[in-house]
Amino acid sequence: MSGKHISDKQVNLYMTQRAKHSQVIAAAKSGISSRTAGRIDNQIHQPKQANRNWRTREDPLSVIWEPIVLPLLQQSDGLTPIGIFDFLCEQHSDQFDPRTRRTLERRINRWRQLHGSAKEVMFTQTHATGALGIADFTVVKESVTIAGVSLKHRLFHYRLVASRWGYAQVVYGGESFTALSDGLQRAFSASGGVPHELRTDSLSAAYKNRREQNDFTERYADLCQHYGVKPTRNNRGIAHENGAIESPNNHLKKQLHQALLVRGSHDFNSREDYEAFVQNLLKQRNRRIHSAFLEEQRQLQPLPATQRVNYTEHILSVSRNSTITIKHVLYSVPSRLVSSCVRVRLFDAKLELWCAGEHTLTLTRLFSSSGIRQRNIDYQHVIESLVKKPRAFRFAKWRDDLLPNEDYRHIWQHANTQLPSDDACKYIVGLLHLAKKANCEDALGRYALAQIEQASRFSLIDCQQRFLNVIPIIPSLRIQQHALSDYQALLARVPA
Repeated sequence: MSGKHISDKQVNLYMTQRAKHSQVIAAAKSGISSRTAGRIDNQIHQPKQANRNWRTREDPLSVIWEPIVLPLLQQSDGLTPIGIFDFLCEQHSDQFDPRTRRTLERRINRWRQLHGSAKEVMFTQTHATGALGIADFTVVKESVTIAGVSLKHRLFHYRLVASRWGYAQVVYGGESFTALSDGLQRAFSASGGVPHELRTDSLSAAYKNRREQNDFTERYADLCQHYGVKPTRNNRGIAHENGAIESPNNHLKKQLHQALLVRGSHDFNSREDYEAFVQNLLKQRNRRIHSAFLEEQRQLQPLPATQRVNYTEHILSVSRNSTITIKHVLYSVPSRLVSSCVRVRLFDAKLELWCAGEHTLTLTRLFSSSGIRQRNIDYQHVIESLVKKPRAFRFAKWRDDLLPNEDYRHIWQHANTQLPSDDACKYIVGLLHLAKKANCEDALGRYALAQIEQASRFSLIDCQQRFLNVIPIIPSLRIQQHALSDYQALLARVPA
């Protein structure tokens, strides 16, 4: 059409078609006239002129741009277009039309591209295989529950930067040295080697965080020396310097979220089940980079012959209540340890009790938060004493903690309201004693609760007959039949 400029795309298409076809056919395929095609062939075609530099309508920002907006832009780089828009709507509504918001945003972005200050640049890093491992803790906000009880936890995340191989484990407490040491040693073991350099942020478990650059804690320095790894950290308070782990943290938590949705439930039977779920998730991620990991694994330093201690030891005395207290948490222990001194090995997720040089008991570790003390009371530790004085149950300080689950709490509520006080105590204590002897805590609780709700029967004998398998002891008797001649001899002695 006369007076209409053709686009550069049409020109390029014509040149491509012209190599295969005649001028007329190439022009038709490109949507241009034969006359224009002739000008292109003769190199006299005039390209489309540059964009116009004049306005076709009135500038809606002319009144406010230079006197109001420009000083704000020059004043601070942190002001966003939305912030300036809100300011203009509130303070200069008589001069600014809110319908011109997109025009304002485009004008601000264009001004900053031409006259704004320099922006921060991220520099992509390259890492030699086996050179750098990086570790961090990240909080998990998923509503995971264990048997219906909410589980507050975080993940320790370790990553080999070159191959992107990762390891993670569930941490139930804070960012302690015990959690850091246990996580690192398990990660080194899982990867089959140790990197030459280990990078973290300014963890209080590893650094004293004074002004000195290398203010390691003694335990962290000893751990790194044992494994022959050089500890380093990023600058204090700058998260993106740990970018090789911060971004994977988010990816891991998003993948965990998706895996939980696919599973259809956030509830697990035990902590061990949830930990196995997380480990399986990591295995799936690592399978994708298996070949790269094998290449990096060959460059890792060998593992030392032994591991470093990943727990702290505490010497405690068992109280007359058969309890110990550590880190603001009260734990019950078997009553045979009353008045004894025990050595407690405090791990991140458990406690080990050692008495007389032997491992006696393992307890699940609890954590106190916000100054609120916690209790971990197991009725099996004290039931042998309680069964001798069952009335002590009613006003026991830890009465509710002695009941192992909701079934037993409902049983106690029924017994406490429908039986005399002494009988109620004897019944619930007898039930707990039976649960320990028969090792049938869950089944016994369900049976007794159903018995009460259906027939209002509080029969401990029925429960014993159902769950306590008493095997009668039959004495072994050896009976010898006397000879008949003995009886004849006796008759011969009787006088006639």
